[in-house]
Amino acid sequence: MRVITGSARGRKLTTLEGLDVRPTTDKVKESLFNIVQFDVPDSRVLDLFAGSGQLGIEALSRGAASAVFVDSSARAIQVVGDNLEHTGLLDRASLKHMGAQQFLSGSAGPFDLAFLDPPYRKQILPQILPLLADKMSEDGVMVCETAAEETLPETAGNFALAREYRYGKIKLSVYRKREGTD
Repeated sequence: MRVITGSARGRKLTTLEGLDVRPTTDKVKESLFNIVQFDVPDSRVLDLFAGSGQLGIEALSRGAASAVFVDSSARAIQVVGDNLEHTGLLDRASLKHMGAQQFLSGSAGPFDLAFLDPPYRKQILPQILPLLADKMSEDGVMVCETAAEETLPETAGNFALAREYRYGKIKLSVYRKREGTD
């Protein structure tokens, strides 16, 4: 696993070990960043369910202003910190060791770009997306990675499912603000 492009291009990232760990493949990560490429520069990023932090690190490498990494695993937060230090991006990052719901219940935000890659097939996102929608900026974008067969809600707060992309067994779902909402 490596940073694809930007200031940390080519830097290898450490990942967690174990059967529950499922890092985003380079192919899917590259496709994801092609989808949001114009949303990244100077953005405030949230990497929820951060794992190794590779999505938020990729965004920072590509010019995001800042990133918050949230994970309920202390080991994951340690790996994210190590990866940020290795890539030289730690100064624009904030690490939060807590659950997604707890984090979103606080005063965090607003975010311009949010990545959500929770454990597959646990039906976590239907509860999390409405909470996150309240923390997004006016032009914010929420991107969810799930198993291809998982169904996500059509709307979340003032956001609507704009498009889905399938890559074999993986699906990316992109939410943007609904027209006519304030």
